[in-house]
Amino acid sequence: MLKVGFIGAGTVGTALAIRLGASGYDVAAVASRTFASAEKLAKAVPGCRAVKSLQEAADAVELVFITTPDGAIGQVAGQIIWHPGSSATHCSGADSTEVLEPARSLGAQVGAFHPLQTFASVQQAIDNLPGSTFAVEAVEPLRSILKKMALDLNGYSIELKASDKVLYHASAVIACNYFVTLVKLSTDLWQTFGVPRKDAVRALMPLLKGTLNNIENVGIPNCLTGPIARGDIGTVRKHLAALDKSAPSVAKIYRELGLETVPISIDKGKIGDSAAAGITELMKEAAR
Repeated sequence: MLKVGFIGAGTVGTALAIRLGASGYDVAAVASRTFASAEKLAKAVPGCRAVKSLQEAADAVELVFITTPDGAIGQVAGQIIWHPGSSATHCSGADSTEVLEPARSLGAQVGAFHPLQTFASVQQAIDNLPGSTFAVEAVEPLRSILKKMALDLNGYSIELKASDKVLYHASAVIACNYFVTLVKLSTDLWQTFGVPRKDAVRALMPLLKGTLNNIENVGIPNCLTGPIARGDIGTVRKHLAALDKSAPSVAKIYRELGLETVPISIDKGKIGDSAAAGITELMKEAAR
C-alpha cells in the first residue's frame, strides 16, 4: 500500500491520517510546527512516527500531504528538496496546485485533495470524513491515486481544473459557513420574543434536518416550501412589516434572499406569473 506522510498536524491532517491508516494506507511519518503536535498525531496512527524536519517527512514517504494553513503551503513546499517520483499534495479548497510549483519544478508530482466537509473539531472531522466528496486536481498517475484514495475513504471524487478552485470553494462557504449565519439570524429573531438561542436551535433543528432531507431526496426546485413557493403575498408582506420594525438589518437580507427565491418558485411550477411579479415588486419596494 502507498506510503504517505503529513506535514501539518491540525484538524484536517489528523483526521485524514487516522482515516487513511484505518483504510490500510501506510501512514509512516508526520512533521508539524511543533514536535508535540507531530507526536500526538503519530500516537493516533499505528506505525506512524513523528519527525523533526520537513525534509525527513518528505524523504520517508512516497506521497506527502501538506495540511498546514493555506498561507503556509507554498512556503513549506519551497523548504523541501523534492525528488522525481515523489508526490506533494495539499488539502486547500481555494488554492490550486500552482502553489506547489517549488515541488513541481524539482520533478515531484503535485496534487490537491480537498475534503468537501466541515471540521469543527478533530473528532467531528474523523466522524464526518466518510461519505464526503474530495475535490481532486492532479495529472496522471497521481490523479488516479487520489481518486482511489477517496473511494478507500468511503467517499467520492470530483475533478477540478486550477481555474475552478476559487468558485468551488466559494460555493462551499455559501452552503456551509453562511448556513450557520442564517441560523444565527433566525435564532436572533426568537430572542426578540424571549426564547434563548439554545432553545431556538433545539426547536429549529428538526426543521433544518427536514429541509436537508428534502434537498437530498426531492431535489431543487421541488424541495422549496413556504410562502414564496406558494405565492402567498400576504404572508410575505406581514414578514417584511414585522422585520422592518423589529430587525431592519435582517429585513434587508430577507428581501435579497426573497428575490433569489422567486425564480426557484417559478421553476417548481407552483406559483403563477402574477404572484411571482407581485412578490418581486414587493421585495423591491421595501428595499427602497
